[in-house]
Amino acid sequence: MALNFLSSLFGRKKQEETATPEAEEVTYEELEETVENRETNEQINQLMERINEIENDLPRIKISIDTIKKNIQELRDDIDRLDKTIKDVMMLYEVISQEINPFKEQMGQENPLSNEIQELRKELENLKMELAQVKNDIKVLAGYGVDLDSIIYEVLAEV
Repeated sequence: MALNFLSSLFGRKKQEETATPEAEEVTYEELEETVENRETNEQINQLMERINEIENDLPRIKISIDTIKKNIQELRDDIDRLDKTIKDVMMLYEVISQEINPFKEQMGQENPLSNEIQELRKELENLKMELAQVKNDIKVLAGYGVDLDSIIYEVLAEV
């Protein structure tokens, strides 16, 4: 049986050698085309597999991007809140440092905010003094039996 197998192999070889040279060239070209087609098919299959992997990864990537966008927006909001808080603290610091600072007279001339605060304090003191005078006048008038209700109505009518 092995002898038949070997003789059939050698017999084929002799038949191939006796074939015409044109047939060998066609066979060689066909083999080259077949090899090229196989390589092309393998490349196409590899590309298709890679495209499938990318298509599978796209939803996860989109979810990740959305999550990152949300986190960035939250960070922006936090930064805005911190910025506002820092500005408030700095304004408070300026007011307090003007009160405690021994050089406030010099700085008061340079800082417009402290000038406004000083002016408001002066106006507040003046209003307190006027209010105390009005209270004293009302007490005196009430002691003499003057009708305060009619005076209040007259003043309110003028305003």
